[in-house]
Amino acid sequence: MSPSNVPSGVFSGYQPLADAYDETFAATGEPRAEVADVIAEIEQLGPAELAKRRKLANGAFLRSGITFTVYGEQQAGIERIFPFDLIPRVIDANAWAPIERGLEQRVQALDLFLADVYGEQRILTEGIIPRELVEGSAGYLPAMRGIRPHSDVHIHIAGIDLIRKPDGSFAVLEDNVRTPSGVSYVLENRAVMKRVLSEVFTRTPVRAVDQYPARLRDALTELAPTSGPLGANPDGDPVVVVLTPGRFNSAYFEHSFLARRMGCSLVEASDLVVHDDTVWVKDTSGLRRVHVIYRRVDDDFIDPEVFREDSLLGVPGLVRAYARGNVTVANALGNGVADDKAIYPFVPEMIRFYLSEEPVLGQIETFLCARDDDRKRVLDDLGRMVVKAVDASGGYGMLMGPQASQAELEEFAGRIKANPRGYIAQPLIELSTCPTWIDGQLVPRRVDLRPYIVRGKSSWVLPSGLSRVALVEGSYVVNSSQGGGSKDTWVLGDSDGGRARGQTQQQSQAGQQQESNQS
Repeated sequence: MSPSNVPSGVFSGYQPLADAYDETFAATGEPRAEVADVIAEIEQLGPAELAKRRKLANGAFLRSGITFTVYGEQQAGIERIFPFDLIPRVIDANAWAPIERGLEQRVQALDLFLADVYGEQRILTEGIIPRELVEGSAGYLPAMRGIRPHSDVHIHIAGIDLIRKPDGSFAVLEDNVRTPSGVSYVLENRAVMKRVLSEVFTRTPVRAVDQYPARLRDALTELAPTSGPLGANPDGDPVVVVLTPGRFNSAYFEHSFLARRMGCSLVEASDLVVHDDTVWVKDTSGLRRVHVIYRRVDDDFIDPEVFREDSLLGVPGLVRAYARGNVTVANALGNGVADDKAIYPFVPEMIRFYLSEEPVLGQIETFLCARDDDRKRVLDDLGRMVVKAVDASGGYGMLMGPQASQAELEEFAGRIKANPRGYIAQPLIELSTCPTWIDGQLVPRRVDLRPYIVRGKSSWVLPSGLSRVALVEGSYVVNSSQGGGSKDTWVLGDSDGGRARGQTQQQSQAGQQQESNQS
């Protein structure tokens, strides 16, 4: 490596992990071509100035109240500032293009799967996916069978978790099509980066992210029903609301953030009423027809007439209005079956079955503990496996076999034997790493990526995503609920930077209902 390529300040002493794909430095120690210019810009700041900028960023997050809530701890319900790392993650246009195509393809297939399993069930009848896996899923709602959502769209917002394998290729780790969270952090991360690293940002061709709220609102609005009492409101525009369980929910910051940025009302169940199978919102002028509900309330709580009778977070009669096509609910009710980790291994076959295409994105080899042969292999090799509960999220319900104690291995073996359908297992995959500022120095930490896909009458992929970082040394778990943080993800292309240069029970249930796909 020539002396001119050796980082002399901020990145000096940085050592990539031996077996992982480091996204910033090659094995030779030289910066990768796609990030070399960014590294050079950051190097010009120097360690002392970067540390100062990092404090400014943390202060901005604190003042903005960018928080999340961790459940199940001694101080459960306490809000925390989401840790943010100032060194951006850079993905060039050539790497991003197949990601974009693959995400659109995958979400289209998942949407067709949801329409099918709540309709004709061809994929079950033809034996592509075992019927018992689908109908035995906690996310499958028999009450939704035969109900078609307005415009036949089930997935309006998806968050698909990707990892980068040791060969540098991206692969799908998990599908999130119920109520995927985290996009507010993407937008806030970018806003902070524009302020505290403005000179680096404006000299780098980074694609914009701040159009997301407008894109989401447009997608939801174009799927609004026009039939039913009164049709459109007097101003002619469909009414879109964001339905939140309340401020005790882990992602309340995001609910209020998106409602504000979309120009929508943030409502709770008590603000809505169903009359004549139509949803209305109460405001200072009386009742207004609601056409679209972007709901951040789980299925179990959404309508006490159909699901949990004790729910104070849902709207009585909402399912009736939904079944009549008088309101669009995003995402559709019953999407949880597509998030079931036991369904994940079959997504490539869904793509072939519904689209007659080969999958653009790969995924991770997965063993279904419900199958006798798979279960035996998992139990025989538990110390090498990552075991996941099929209906858990947020990093909960997992066993990292290579890092587990003997007692933990024995406990999980018992869980698998007692409830085989409840678990899947995957070999431990070495995640890619990025330089991360820890205790005054840059060290490699593992990352994943959650891009977001918005679907109305067409699909749009946000050219970025939530890069989550495992801040604890040696950890593979990136979720904020497990001590992870985030980075701003820079997808290179059209320069956003260049443009910037020119311009009670209810409380209990709100806490109990953790967002299905917690960051």
